[in-house]
Amino acid sequence: MPLVLPPGATVLFQGDSITDAGRDRQAHTHLGGGYAALAAERLLTARPGVTVLNRGVSGDRVRDLRARWERDTVAHRPALLSVMAGVNDTWRRYDLGEPSPADVWEEDYRQLLTGLRERFDTQLVLIEPFVVPVTPEQWDWRADLDPRIHAVRRLADEFDARLLAADGLLNQAARAAGGPEAIADDGVHPTPLGHRLLAEAWADLVLAS
Repeated sequence: MPLVLPPGATVLFQGDSITDAGRDRQAHTHLGGGYAALAAERLLTARPGVTVLNRGVSGDRVRDLRARWERDTVAHRPALLSVMAGVNDTWRRYDLGEPSPADVWEEDYRQLLTGLRERFDTQLVLIEPFVVPVTPEQWDWRADLDPRIHAVRRLADEFDARLLAADGLLNQAARAAGGPEAIADDGVHPTPLGHRLLAEAWADLVLAS
């Protein structure tokens, strides 16, 4: 069903560096240079008068979101919240040896959403974490990342959220584009094409009639 936003509603993008995309922390409404800014363009055309904020922070894991959730999410009373998190939880297992068990991660994520929903009737968009492997080692990440993707799908169902199935979308796009570097040159951070595909999918999902 189409998104219903009251006049003056706040739409908030939350997540890690993929959402952050170089936003200016000193500018309250700066949206960065990635999918959030591109999606906001379409959203504002269709729903003029809403406020769009980006509070993604590069490097964040779900535990980092938890630490700043009250300040950077709840305080804005979003009518629509879009969240993408999880790839850093996987990445840190392989580069720093800091595992984050998927079941604990899922429960932390659930508690964030539950706490928000207990206070506000916030509509949700949950974006799957993804990897578009560019090295043989990144294929091994699947053992850790896939359970998180399934957890996000469960949470989307549980909270009646719109689900953006980013992992399949971007990996299929990589095949069509001739290689993963066209979509995410390090396997994680989208190229301009990758960001555009995410933004188009997000806007289609949110604005679908």
